[in-house]
Amino acid sequence: MTPAIDAVILTRNEAVNLPRCLDSLQGLCRKIFVVDSGSTDRTTEVAQAHGAEIIVHPFETHAKQWNWALKNLPLDAEWTLALDADQRVTPALREEILRRLPETPAEVTGWYLPRKQIFRGKWIRFGGYWPKYLLKLFRRGGARTDERELVDFRFYPAGQTACFTQPLIEENLKERRITFWLQKHVRFAELHAREEALRRSGRGGWSLQPAWRGTPDQRTLWLKDRIWFRFPLLARPFCYFPFRMILQLGILDGPTGWLYHFLHGFWYEWMIALRVLELLRQPRRDRRC
Repeated sequence: MTPAIDAVILTRNEAVNLPRCLDSLQGLCRKIFVVDSGSTDRTTEVAQAHGAEIIVHPFETHAKQWNWALKNLPLDAEWTLALDADQRVTPALREEILRRLPETPAEVTGWYLPRKQIFRGKWIRFGGYWPKYLLKLFRRGGARTDERELVDFRFYPAGQTACFTQPLIEENLKERRITFWLQKHVRFAELHAREEALRRSGRGGWSLQPAWRGTPDQRTLWLKDRIWFRFPLLARPFCYFPFRMILQLGILDGPTGWLYHFLHGFWYEWMIALRVLELLRQPRRDRRC
């Protein structure tokens, strides 16, 4: 029996990435909804050419956009596949979904997909990046996001979860221009810092209980809560980058991987740390976060 799946994709100026995402869903998803937040390129034309239904909605944060989409779109399939435009389903993952999804126990409401990160044409295999499990497939109405999470958000399932083994590819073709990656992560660092400042000031939390023996997301939150947030802010980049390169074997990713691990594991974390310190030093009434 072929499972009934609707796909939802968030976009804004994703004409470069969207074709590969949509091509990978042909024959897998019954309906494809593209929620666009004001593209000025050919994104909507690409979506229409692939038979997707386009809905325009203003963007605030990823978590809010996803909650709006899951609440307001006419999703009537049993399962919902939630993707970003730079993600695509591999043929092996498609086959696994079609084979295993109909046998899903009733208590399982969500499936984790292992993400395979590609940066400037290179698979980032080491440094803790493979596999990274993302909850992307869930029963209709069976997941939500926490709108307190400004950038590092996740889907929270209503019931138990399971994991596929075959990969979901994530490759943003626009990141082949390094300036695009840098500019994007400057924006992300601001949001990341605001989110952490909220947590440090006692005004943030998680909708999921951190647990080392729990789901992939629970393990991630456990590491953040028990280790990451307890490290001195300015020491974190100096510890995390060598940890990724040496203990997590990031050095085996080659020159392109070294660039990625340095930018993401040191430069990006350094920006976040500096901005968190600035926010925490502001009088509470003056903070914008």
